[in-house]
Amino acid sequence: MNRLFDKTTPQNVHGWERTASVAGGLMLLGRGLRRGGLGGMLQLALGGMALVRGMTGRCEAKRILSESHPQPSRQAALDQRYSHMPLDSEVHSPDFERAEVELPDTTTMGIERQSPPSPLR
Repeated sequence: MNRLFDKTTPQNVHGWERTASVAGGLMLLGRGLRRGGLGGMLQLALGGMALVRGMTGRCEAKRILSESHPQPSRQAALDQRYSHMPLDSEVHSPDFERAEVELPDTTTMGIERQSPPSPLR
């Protein structure tokens, strides 16, 4: 709990996610107050947690989950997506003119399965 209010801990909730946490927290607080009982107490607790998450911009659960499942950067994902494809110079090199030589990888990228564009009228 101390990490939530520690100013040196980096924020990991930004933009619309933070706005939605504040709005959802306020909504849950209001519903919990009107409902009462055990269900209302649960809504109050969840609303308070969401409100603190949105106001501070820090979420311990999100930090723990992101550390256990790191996301690759967008550029790393693009590099990995096309890393198996041979370069144009490799495909047209004399090394691949012999019939017994295969291309390094012929995995389809999904674009090949698309239907052809409709003709213009």
